[in-house]
Amino acid sequence: MFAHNKRLQYTVRVSETNPGLANLLLEQFGGPQGELAAACRYFTQALAEDDPGRKDMLLDIATEELSHLEVIGSMVAMLNKGAKGELAEATSSEAELYRKIHGAGNDSHTTQVLYGAGAPLINSAGVPWTSAYIDTIGEPTADLRSNIAAEARAKIIYERLINLTDDPGVKEALGFLMTREIAHQKSFEKALYAIEPNFPPGKLPGDERFTSVYFKMSQGEGMREGPWNRDDQWNVVRERERQAAVDGGDGLPAVKLDAEEMANVEQLAARTQSDPASDPVTGAELGATGVEAADPATITTPKSIA
Repeated sequence: MFAHNKRLQYTVRVSETNPGLANLLLEQFGGPQGELAAACRYFTQALAEDDPGRKDMLLDIATEELSHLEVIGSMVAMLNKGAKGELAEATSSEAELYRKIHGAGNDSHTTQVLYGAGAPLINSAGVPWTSAYIDTIGEPTADLRSNIAAEARAKIIYERLINLTDDPGVKEALGFLMTREIAHQKSFEKALYAIEPNFPPGKLPGDERFTSVYFKMSQGEGMREGPWNRDDQWNVVRERERQAAVDGGDGLPAVKLDAEEMANVEQLAARTQSDPASDPVTGAELGATGVEAADPATITTPKSIA
């Protein structure tokens, strides 16, 4: 059950109309790293969570993300409010209105005309929100890592938005939202490391022959070593020959077919076989400069299939 409180979680003050900034803020309203995506991600995880502690945490954070959605949406609407009234009431000339909504940039003309300067569930490029943004897999040790990464990405977006505005009220509210991303990362990390063991994700262990192997596939100038690929922590395979067929086989694909399947495959191969000795004239060549067109009398059409 949800109950709405008309007071925002953080007081928002906007100093002036700014449709361009409003459009950019939509990235955190209806974008892949935005607040709605976060709320849906954590809420759906909570519904399937069997651990009471994690379930409670996920519901808390999912609900808070909805409050953040309200904060962002309110900022979008307020940044658009002056332009909304001017466009709706046509208080300026046609040319002046056209200049204002286009001069703001960032596709703000789309949100002004199509959505009436509201807060639509789209990102800053006008792409509609989609549940495809939700990457829950149903395994806590995997989902918590994904949640940590999602909060990190959202923090970076907020940092970039903060750098784009000199409106003190907007800057302050964005700073609060950015800070809450840090707090959520901490909660998710604590929950992850409260699960022992938590790596690798899932139940099945990896094949010990390969879990500590590093294949040095990119070689040449610019190669660097670190704890991610150093010999003292990894079995580093640099030789090209040893990077193929690492299972000990010949590395060639093989499939077993019964007699009927094999006959069908052979028939298909024979029907679609290319003649390596041929040199057919193609449509592209016929249309190329310097290639003479074929004599229409020599062109044959396929016979109809009964």
